[in-house]
Amino acid sequence: MSLKSLFSARDMTLGSPWRRIIEFAMPMLLGNLAQQLYNTADTIIVGEYVGDLALSAVGSAVPILNLLLAIFVGVSTGAGIVVSQSYGAKDREGLSINIGNCISLAAVATILIMIIGPIVARPLLELLGTPDSIIDWCAEYLQIFFWGIIGFFFYNMLSGILRGLGDSLTALVFLLISAALNVGLDLLFVAEFGMGVPGVALATVIAQAISAILCYIKLKLMGDLFDLNLRTMKLSGRVAMRILRIGIPSGITQGIMATAGMVVQTLTNSMGEMVIACNVIIMRVDGFAMLPNMTFGQAMSVYAGQNVGARKFDRVNQGTKQGLVLSLSFSAVITAVLLFFGRYLFDIFTDTPELIDLAVRMMRILAVGYICISVTQVLGGVMRGAGDTVTPMWISIVSTILLRVPTAYIMAHLTKNELYPKGQPVSIFTSLLVSWSLGMVISIIVFGLGKWKKKMLASAEEN
Repeated sequence: MSLKSLFSARDMTLGSPWRRIIEFAMPMLLGNLAQQLYNTADTIIVGEYVGDLALSAVGSAVPILNLLLAIFVGVSTGAGIVVSQSYGAKDREGLSINIGNCISLAAVATILIMIIGPIVARPLLELLGTPDSIIDWCAEYLQIFFWGIIGFFFYNMLSGILRGLGDSLTALVFLLISAALNVGLDLLFVAEFGMGVPGVALATVIAQAISAILCYIKLKLMGDLFDLNLRTMKLSGRVAMRILRIGIPSGITQGIMATAGMVVQTLTNSMGEMVIACNVIIMRVDGFAMLPNMTFGQAMSVYAGQNVGARKFDRVNQGTKQGLVLSLSFSAVITAVLLFFGRYLFDIFTDTPELIDLAVRMMRILAVGYICISVTQVLGGVMRGAGDTVTPMWISIVSTILLRVPTAYIMAHLTKNELYPKGQPVSIFTSLLVSWSLGMVISIIVFGLGKWKKKMLASAEEN
């Protein structure tokens, strides 16, 4: 295989399904790893050079970011699905218009969030009961991030397009460049210039903008597959509505998870800075532990999308089985690493022994849940790739709103004691495990019923 072919679009409608999935997923896994370095580098550098309160500030801002960016992330998912289906159908004109409209929708979303985000950031922090000791840092972090949101939006949209075309390696290279730049700027702004939490946000904004520019240049060089110009970027009501119809349920899914995270964050904030910092550290490690699950979920969306567009429905079923085996294998390894080496991972983020001990105890609760999540992500990825983004949305509503949030608050109430008057932190993490486990069971049942296959046939007719 030539170097040029490695950085080209990849046809996933041919060859062995597991091989195509692996070829696509491995660069994307490394890419997701690089993206996770954005937040992790922020956390490590802030924890080392500013302290645990700053660590808590960066972590407490995440649920609000996730909420305000959820719909857009969902639209990016819809864009990747539409692009993968039209590429699988070998429809140059449709592919060109789909890609152009994706870029235009990203521009509209950027303007909206740049206006709304800075206005609502501090009121949302106050609503969540963010401690006075960290609320100013949280607000500064969010405002800088929202003012520079253009890089985040366009990178996610453009890299989603590249992945829809089967090119996961190019996005990886650009992310590695961006991640290295992000770490370097973090050290410069925080360690050298003493800018604290705002310096972390500024470093992230600059690095994301660079990755977005590189993705756009790459797309402009792919003129053999599609046309990218003002004509194709003109918003088409029909195309835009299809992208939104597929993407908005995914965005709602992200929004539901973010909302549940914000509600539980309120509970976390009430337990004090130590529990907040513990949650931040675990969520950073969780971000890495989730990477194989997320990656195979995304890979299965593209795989299913291309094969639906090509009307190769048997390959969708075959790839689902093989994708599950691959994802479960990776998740089993991750679970073992967390159980046996978790303490060494947490030691990277803080030197506080009590904080490390608390994080180790909480991670032992979560570890096995990553195997459950791997099943949910693969099956959800196939359904989304087939054009059914509504079913995964309902599964998310049940598992997060109806299960996780009530479980967290009920357990917190039942575990109140003198040391933890608002409830023990075990309630926060046990609620996640319950949500993940039952979410897997629901996903298996719903997928087996097969209603998503009707959407698959309808999507094939649209291409």
